[in-house]
Amino acid sequence: MMVCCFLIIDVVASNLMCLSSTDVTNELISNGNFATESSNDMPKDWSVWNPVIANTSCSFKASPEGVSVNALDKPYAVGGITQEVKGIEGGCAYAVKVDCALKNIQFPYRSVFVRVTWMNDGKQLYNCGMLVRGPILDVDLTRFDDVLTAPNEANGALISLDVKWLQGGSVIWKKVSMSKTEPIKPRKVKIGTVYLRPSGGTPEKNLQQCCEQIDDAGKLGLDIVCLGEALTMAGTPYSVVDCAQSIPGRDTEILGDAAHRNHIWVVAGLTELDGDIIYNTAVLLDRDGKVAGKYRKVHLPREEWKQGITPGSEYPVFQTDFGIVAIQICYDWFFSEPESIFALKGAEIIFAPTWGNTLPDHDGIADGETVFRVRARDNGVYMVPSVYDGNSMVIDPLGRILASNKGKNGVFWAEVDLNKREELDWVGYWRSIGPRHRMVETYEPLLEYPQKPTY
Repeated sequence: MMVCCFLIIDVVASNLMCLSSTDVTNELISNGNFATESSNDMPKDWSVWNPVIANTSCSFKASPEGVSVNALDKPYAVGGITQEVKGIEGGCAYAVKVDCALKNIQFPYRSVFVRVTWMNDGKQLYNCGMLVRGPILDVDLTRFDDVLTAPNEANGALISLDVKWLQGGSVIWKKVSMSKTEPIKPRKVKIGTVYLRPSGGTPEKNLQQCCEQIDDAGKLGLDIVCLGEALTMAGTPYSVVDCAQSIPGRDTEILGDAAHRNHIWVVAGLTELDGDIIYNTAVLLDRDGKVAGKYRKVHLPREEWKQGITPGSEYPVFQTDFGIVAIQICYDWFFSEPESIFALKGAEIIFAPTWGNTLPDHDGIADGETVFRVRARDNGVYMVPSVYDGNSMVIDPLGRILASNKGKNGVFWAEVDLNKREELDWVGYWRSIGPRHRMVETYEPLLEYPQKPTY
């Protein structure tokens, strides 16, 4: 029997919608071109903020080009310029656009950013603001461009143009705009996962059972569904050599027919034969049943490398008609690096065909369920494992379990909005914060194998 479980998440409740007859209304930023009468003065309506530690301050100078910021002899200097924005209407959406020019900035994404903090009667509403999407690097101009929705209780905002650790570079802020606009439309997707240990005894019967799950997912109107790892081998007496097939090949054709007739994306774990090399591979099939991409398992446990399975070496992401997805396989989840790489490449959902378990914690030990939730939370992505032991789940970017089979067989799903941005208390929207705060230059030890035992 097929069982389904679902949770619907809306990007904005109907009482938060602020409709307008035009795309953009009046400009809310005062002196957005930084006009000034003297280069010794800050432009009217703009204020400078400096750090508490005075010797890490930047220097600011107004000019016909805008406001320049530099700290040539202070590599870890910080600072910014701010303006309090009036006339914000709670629940309304605002287009925020900022232009600037960068010179010799080694890490633009870490060093230059724009923040909007929502206010009520001059008081900050939440512990942190929302970063504006950017910087978007063009040849001569760098842009920030986003649409943010004000909380219901907001009647003002503080916009801050910030720099951090310019390390010999400089920034010229040129233009700022903030105006009411239509909200971003929800980008909803119905994500499914399967809990089923195939028991047919042959690869062909396993494929038939998996196609039945795809049919059930199609009846539910899902956009994508994830099946388990090495599904033609699970529950059979056949070896990895017996089950290995080329991709595309027989297995992807059978699963692809089911994907096509249900107009659904499918993630499926298979055993791949490429020449005389065998990989543990998962494929992504599109709505037409064609192979849209594949991922070869990188991290191999002893049960696999002792058989002679070859590891993969790449972490691809795939563009679908609803967003960017990635795939990992089973033992990969023991390592934090794959999800980080996928997220940095833009993945929004990571599917995980998994032979092993996602059991809850026991005896104080963090087991698979918790680890998958942490991986989702660490990277601000949806995690979707399909397992043979424990629970197949849909987990959101804050680590919440939206759907779980809870010991039952079948398809389990959640409808989510990929345009939804939720903030962590005291931190903010992690997908915008985390990548900016990475200290890449300190991670060199991660690129080396240990030279001695680590235990």
